[in-house]
Amino acid sequence: MLEIRRLVLLRELAIRGTLAAVAEALNFSPSAVSQQLTQLEKEAGMPLLRKAGRRVQLTAQAEVLVASVAEVLDTLERAEAALQASLTRVTGRVRVAVFQSAALALMPATLRAMAARYPDVRVEMVQREPEEALRETWARDFDMVIAEQYPAHAAPHHPGLDRRPLTEDAIRLALPAAEVALHPVGSLAEARAMPWVMEPRGAASRHYAEQMCRTAGFEPDVRYETADLQAHIRLVESGNAVALIPDLVWAGRETSCRLLDLPGLPRRTIFTAQRLAGAASPAARAFRDTLEAAASNHIPGTTDDLLPIRERYDERS
Repeated sequence: MLEIRRLVLLRELAIRGTLAAVAEALNFSPSAVSQQLTQLEKEAGMPLLRKAGRRVQLTAQAEVLVASVAEVLDTLERAEAALQASLTRVTGRVRVAVFQSAALALMPATLRAMAARYPDVRVEMVQREPEEALRETWARDFDMVIAEQYPAHAAPHHPGLDRRPLTEDAIRLALPAAEVALHPVGSLAEARAMPWVMEPRGAASRHYAEQMCRTAGFEPDVRYETADLQAHIRLVESGNAVALIPDLVWAGRETSCRLLDLPGLPRRTIFTAQRLAGAASPAARAFRDTLEAAASNHIPGTTDDLLPIRERYDERS
């Protein structure tokens, strides 16, 4: 009979591409991974790997095994969820990947509520960019991901992941108060001469921001790049840049920025995704429900919600 732990290593190699990446992900040495896969080939009675330069590739027979391993792991995950559901108390562990602004705006309240209502559930959180986190959740590195999707920029889909909308928030042009006082800006097009801060290339928000500027008739002068949205805020508030910032960033904080609506009033979608095989897990279900309650109570989603911010700006200006 084939050893399931060795089959999992084979699947990890199919997902991660190299023995070194598998070893790093599972805290093994590359030689240990290689030895286990060699033993799996002996159990299978046929070659499963072939050399391709300095790397190895899976044979057609190995691909057949990998597809079967995914089904086995789904079955085991459903069995574990059913076992947890048979208990009278909600227990277990939930590993969550989350992007920065959601971690700041949503997770503190969610974690407090989880600790109060479900003290036997351990929630572990890691910050990840949404596209990376979706793939890692599919690969079983995480149980759930909180991800984002910008207008006309769909987040990738992976088989076996159940998506559920969490909330939406508006995307607005954030302007420094001092800059606005010197050079009044009433639209995105009028910000063409200003320096911009954006996330690094490859991020969905960067692609979206550039496309919005180009649609408005100009190429943005991106002088500052950082994935840290708190740095975006500081650069805007200090008068060094302008940026397109989603409303979730402002949840629970004041700002001196002036916020302008964009053409068409675009909104970003925030959603959760988890493997269908783990959907029956009481701990995961409790976390998802608690997160949704926190989102409904803490996210500004309309222009009216931002009136206090704008009034504070108007009083100072």
